[in-house]
Amino acid sequence: MTTIRRTNPPVSDSIFEMFNMRDRVVIITGGSGGIGYQVARGLAEAGANVALWYNQSTQAEDLAATIARDFGVTAKAYRCDVQDFNQVKSTTDAVVDDFGRLDVMVANAGIPSKAGGLDDHLEDWHRVVDVDFSGAYYCARVAGEIFRKQQSGNIIFTASMSGHAVNVPQQQACYNACKAGIIHLSKSLAVEFAPFARVNSVSPGYIDTAISGDCPGAMKEEWYSLTPLRRDADPRELKGVYLYLASDASSFTTGADFVVDGGYTCR
Repeated sequence: MTTIRRTNPPVSDSIFEMFNMRDRVVIITGGSGGIGYQVARGLAEAGANVALWYNQSTQAEDLAATIARDFGVTAKAYRCDVQDFNQVKSTTDAVVDDFGRLDVMVANAGIPSKAGGLDDHLEDWHRVVDVDFSGAYYCARVAGEIFRKQQSGNIIFTASMSGHAVNVPQQQACYNACKAGIIHLSKSLAVEFAPFARVNSVSPGYIDTAISGDCPGAMKEEWYSLTPLRRDADPRELKGVYLYLASDASSFTTGADFVVDGGYTCR
């Protein structure tokens, strides 16, 4: 009897081998920031060669050099404004030229809203959409074209718990809507790309990064009061979920969203 069933990929008996990223090439957008940099370090420690994308960072080159030195992998920094599709395409091509291939795209770059739906300046609204939603899509589209040609690949979006719940007290309608869109974009592309790539997302909660560093103490106290674990996360606590999704350990995982929020959305 004929069957539409696809053949299983090779599966190692070793859990360590399943998580091994040796010789894989990974792009991390927003790779010089809190979450992105720690994800890059986690994947590099597992053996991946990493391309850190940044837009305005003055430290990206040094951070890439640190990763290369610490883990004995190849790590390079590339400047790219993900709002510009042509830059995304040309920078991805540069990574493939330098590294020889692309295995994983981590679409992580993002910026916060400055105000709620009525008070947000339109230019700020459009910039959040352009970076957080359209920029992530551009990265997935360009990577998807490569993955379709090579019949293998992996895309990981950084979404947010804000795509699941309207977290307070800050007002950020645009950011929330974009992250909800990312979660469903990820699921949609998981179905469309199923013949050649896996697509998943991670929804972090409150993370102790530079983005949240300027928030008033009283606001943070409210965050903690609404989070069952009563704290925000160190960005290093996210390395595990990204490594799982980037590696062969998640070979039957696609279209999933992993919420890592200290229980915030359980309320």
